[in-house]
Amino acid sequence: MNHDLPPFDDPAREREWLAQERALDAERRGLAPAGDNARVRRYRLLARALREPMPVALPADFARRMAARVTAAPVRQHAAEARLESTLASTLVVMLLVAGGVVLAYYGSAWLPAFRGLLPSSGTPATGWLLALGGCLVASWLLGLWQRHMHGPTA
Repeated sequence: MNHDLPPFDDPAREREWLAQERALDAERRGLAPAGDNARVRRYRLLARALREPMPVALPADFARRMAARVTAAPVRQHAAEARLESTLASTLVVMLLVAGGVVLAYYGSAWLPAFRGLLPSSGTPATGWLLALGGCLVASWLLGLWQRHMHGPTA
């Protein structure tokens, strides 16, 4: 045993440490456990178990069981999380739209004329480009909806 260690501040921890050291020493020397107290016997059992090599062989159906476990549990959990996330996102969008409507109702008359001045008049070439951009965005959105409807949400 190593008696060169400084004493612990807590006597209970020192007793525990000494019991562990006695157990390790007795196991290394192969002494009979007859004179050991219950704590040292438990530590000897632990030391013996830690000295044994880990079993290497996995059960024959390990891969099947792990695949079943991995594919079964997260699907239900993922679906519940997706529903919660979708509900929270929808609630947030509705709250933002309501807040925007309230702000527009209160302050719109003050700053809306300034924004009208930024928009191009109906006879300029920029109006056509803005309409083309809007048409492309709407067409892309409709095409995405159609593809999700035809191929499911994973497409």
